[in-house]
Amino acid sequence: MNKITKYMHIVVCPILLFLFLGTNHVEAQQDSQYTQYMYATNIINPAYVGSRDMWSITSQYRAQWTGLEGAPKTINLTVNGPLSSRYDNMGIGLDIIHETIGPSVESNLVADYSYKVKLNQYISLAFGVKAGLKLINIDYTKLDIYDTTDPSFQYNINNRLGAVIGAGLYLYDDLWYAGVSVPDFLTTDYYDDTTVSTARERMTYYAMGGYVFYINDDLKFKPAFLAKMTSGAPIVADISANFLFNEKFTLGASYRFGLAVSAITGFQVNDNFLIGYSYDLDTTNLGNYNGGSHGIFLRYDFESKRSVRLLTPRFF
Repeated sequence: MNKITKYMHIVVCPILLFLFLGTNHVEAQQDSQYTQYMYATNIINPAYVGSRDMWSITSQYRAQWTGLEGAPKTINLTVNGPLSSRYDNMGIGLDIIHETIGPSVESNLVADYSYKVKLNQYISLAFGVKAGLKLINIDYTKLDIYDTTDPSFQYNINNRLGAVIGAGLYLYDDLWYAGVSVPDFLTTDYYDDTTVSTARERMTYYAMGGYVFYINDDLKFKPAFLAKMTSGAPIVADISANFLFNEKFTLGASYRFGLAVSAITGFQVNDNFLIGYSYDLDTTNLGNYNGGSHGIFLRYDFESKRSVRLLTPRFF
């Protein structure tokens, strides 16, 4: 539809990294991993809110590395849409995220805002910001500690509050999208009451993109990617490919290089309700000790410009 689309490239793929170190501080969990990130982009990029021209409620649940004690579990609930019919160039949203990894539990409550500029008849550029709070708890008694006298693990981290401030850009039309974002600019240290044990979270950068190929009236194909970089961790990316049949059924797969392969499916129950499921098979040695990762996705769209949207090949 536009020459800009020729610059859409598929790159290489994300890793979920969390690490607990037996030193004078602990690295807490980094940003949550989602196989179905293409259906809840606003968690990663606040500029996405309002881009679908309708209000939506979405929820995802992910159980990673099932059967492995202390494996990550994440659940989120988001709502977003255009500010109003009068100010449809603005979008707002709210994200609630709860994640557990081993002894660590983190909860986030974050608000999103976007401002959209029409570059031409088809293409829009949105600027987004997010701000909110996060609460972290770490219970070291859940760890199998080699040296139980190590002062780093003597005191739990309880109800430590931190701020979330992020931003993003999102360029899109009905056939493609591209975006960059940092969901949280703040590097946060959490201390216990004695300042012996600490937990740290580091800034994560994202780049994303996708394109919808219109094959025929009943079949559309969408490759997509999500690249992720966290300070102190490798740069990796997630590539995926989804087919949409009869505007109802989605079937696809994704690959995290050297980490996992995934199957993705979704079903548009009616004009408002979408349900999806994903399964990840770990391709590392860790795959010998877990039953894979499961994800469930739900989205409800409120009546708005739905009749117009269904006439386009876009499904993101």
